[in-house]
Amino acid sequence: MVMDNANKIEYWLAVHHAPELSKQLPALMDRYGDVRSLCESCRLKNGRTPAALIREPDENYRRDLHWARQTGHQTIAYDQPAYPSSLRDLPMPPALLFALGDVSLLSEPQITVVGSRRPSFSGMENAKVMTRDLAQSGLLITSGLADGIDTLAHQTALDVGTPTIAVVGTGLDFVYPAKNKMLAQNIAAQGLLLSEFSCATPPHARNFPQRNRVMAALSLGVLVVEAAERSGSLITARLAAEYGREVFAVPGSIRNPCARGCHRLIRDGAHLVESADEILLELALALQPSMETRKEASSKSPDAKQETEREDLPPDHQSLLDNMAYDEPASVDDLVERSGLTAAEVASILLILELEGWVRSSNQVYVRIK
Repeated sequence: MVMDNANKIEYWLAVHHAPELSKQLPALMDRYGDVRSLCESCRLKNGRTPAALIREPDENYRRDLHWARQTGHQTIAYDQPAYPSSLRDLPMPPALLFALGDVSLLSEPQITVVGSRRPSFSGMENAKVMTRDLAQSGLLITSGLADGIDTLAHQTALDVGTPTIAVVGTGLDFVYPAKNKMLAQNIAAQGLLLSEFSCATPPHARNFPQRNRVMAALSLGVLVVEAAERSGSLITARLAAEYGREVFAVPGSIRNPCARGCHRLIRDGAHLVESADEILLELALALQPSMETRKEASSKSPDAKQETEREDLPPDHQSLLDNMAYDEPASVDDLVERSGLTAAEVASILLILELEGWVRSSNQVYVRIK
């Protein structure tokens, strides 16, 4: 008998609630041919079949089935065409994915952007610029909805009108962190929220490395923008390398603890990148032909463009910029000491430079951003 999707979900939920099957799922599907036969015939460690859960459902099973039957809620089973082929190759592929949004996005070329939950000023700027350029090139931005770089990556993609995919470490009844509730709603409306966890699953620490493997597998590569030496972002990068994906890391100041993870990745063979174009060049062979042609930003080289910009600035403005670092915020007093200008002159020039987009201020310190 051919099952429709409404009936099939009951069997896939039974498999989902038998995690001991995950390691064997591809082999079991080859053996039994379809999910109903698997559920009726395969015996678990307790001697029961997965199908027993359908006949005698527990509270968790009932909750997931109720969630799956609600309008707008979607499930993607291992045997469905919408299930990403890259996930089928995982050692422990999810039997079922829960989704809110446009599931067709899973077939689009993606890059995962991750990084520190407490990024530096320059880290945030680097993440925003690189994510914007990658999104405008046609790549979907995938991340994990966490604080910091993840949040910035999702929001930047949405700001330039590009869908984004959030792979979360909770059930889709939760938003973690809670302050990202509005962002999660926007992602569901304009992109995709994705989870392999039952709908009521809270944010347990053990869930996030599991979530990271899905992000790594879905994408052509992983971009790490700031990460401490012990960081979940490094787990995502390591998994990506194991799966044959490209790993990109943005270098930072040796004084920045959040740069040490990226430096470690670079020492271990990750691509050191300073712009989105370098990432796109590495991914060109894997990208769809329509994405291989980039918009011409300028006929000039970056160095030539920089020289033009330098010539457009008055000498005292350029002198002040030359005394500012990209990754080390400076106070007005610092800049007075370095430049030899008066405090009034420094304050006046900084105001103009900020209005023109050369510097950015925060808590009475300034950092150069271009």
